[in-house]
Amino acid sequence: MEIVTDESVERQVSDALRREGHNVYAITEETPSIPDEDVLLISNRRQALLITADKDFGELAFRQGLAHRGVVLCRLEGEPPNEKADIVQSVFRLYGSEMSGGV
Repeated sequence: MEIVTDESVERQVSDALRREGHNVYAITEETPSIPDEDVLLISNRRQALLITADKDFGELAFRQGLAHRGVVLCRLEGEPPNEKADIVQSVFRLYGSEMSGGV
């Protein structure tokens, strides 16, 4: 699956998804500090699901109606990065097929 991880998502999450075979474009690695609108544009160009911990994407995608391929809000505050990675990895194992075509 094509995935874009926003800067608010820890590297461990991106790495875990890559290990599962997903093609992950990590904003932190590729284009740090870009505006949220540009993150959505990159996600759309790549036809990718966006994973973020930033609730502003809900405003952009759902209230303002900007185009998107799907936004997963990943807010696991208080969890260590490796635990977050394990949780996200498990969610994608269980529900990834439902996210890939219908986003």
